[in-house]
This record gives sequence, structure tokens and C-alpha cells, in this order.
Amino acid sequence: MLKRLFAFVAAALLMTSCGVAIKYSLSGASIPPDAKTFSVAYFPNNATMVSPILSSTLTDALVDIFSRRTRLQQVEEGGDFAFEGEITNYTSTTSSVSSDDYALLNRLTITVKVRFTNAIDETMSFNQSFSAYEDYDSTQLLTEVEGTLIPEIVDKIVTDIFMAAASNW
Repeated sequence: MLKRLFAFVAAALLMTSCGVAIKYSLSGASIPPDAKTFSVAYFPNNATMVSPILSSTLTDALVDIFSRRTRLQQVEEGGDFAFEGEITNYTSTTSSVSSDDYALLNRLTITVKVRFTNAIDETMSFNQSFSAYEDYDSTQLLTEVEGTLIPEIVDKIVTDIFMAAASNW
């Protein structure tokens, strides 16, 4: 084990001394040195069904993940990495039915359309939808569980957005 560690350190030092820059991050994001800022526009809820807390929860979570996992500074608009979009779907459907045709589980699904602009490398920009869901017991009303489910679903979506934007840095 010690030999492998030594070999890795030696290789890293050799590559660095030869002028090869090594970028690493514990979050999986290796940010280009030219990138300094990010911006997140408010994500309006344009779905047919609307939850009053969803837009702010999503927008705040996206800001939070980039603030916590990168060295980028947040700006109001026009960041080196800019995020904008909208919530396009917020639905609750039956996801599991018993043998006598009674709903056992319902599923809350949220879909968000994201336009990511990478001002450093335009080829890395994307316009993509992200979706996630959580199941809940059909004996509960959506209004009873959405305060718990929305943050869980938003966390999944925001993580997917982060990985899509940061995986190529």
C-alpha cells in the first residue's frame, strides 16, 4: 500500500514538474482556472400543478450546491457558468396498485428544464430536462407530504444538474 502511495505521489510530482497541470476536487468537479463566477436565475414554476415552495427551493438548492462544492463566486447574472430554466412538470400519479385495484403508493414527479451556459467553453453548454421522483403512501394527501418530498426530489435534481455541468470541467 505504501509503495502504491509513493508511486502515485512521485508520478504526480513528475507530471507537475513537467508543466502538466493536475486539477482535482473532492466533489468530482475540476473547474477550469479561468472560471470565476456562476449565476442562477429564478426558476419559475410553469407546470400545470404548482407548489408555492418549489421554485424558491430549487433555485436556492442550485445556488447552495455550487457555493458549497466549488470555489466559484455567485453573481446576479452573466456568470462564467450561468443557469436558467423553468419547472415544467409537477405531478402526483399512482405508482403501485394492489391486487384488488387500490392504490398503494403515489409518486410525486418533478421535471426541470435547464439552460446551462458555459461562457468559458460554449461547447459545454446544454439545454436539458432533469426529472426525479419520490413515492409516498396513498393514504396520505400530497399536501401532507410535499413539504418533505420536495426537498428530497430537488436534492436529486440539483445533484444531477451539478454533475451534468461539472463533469467535464
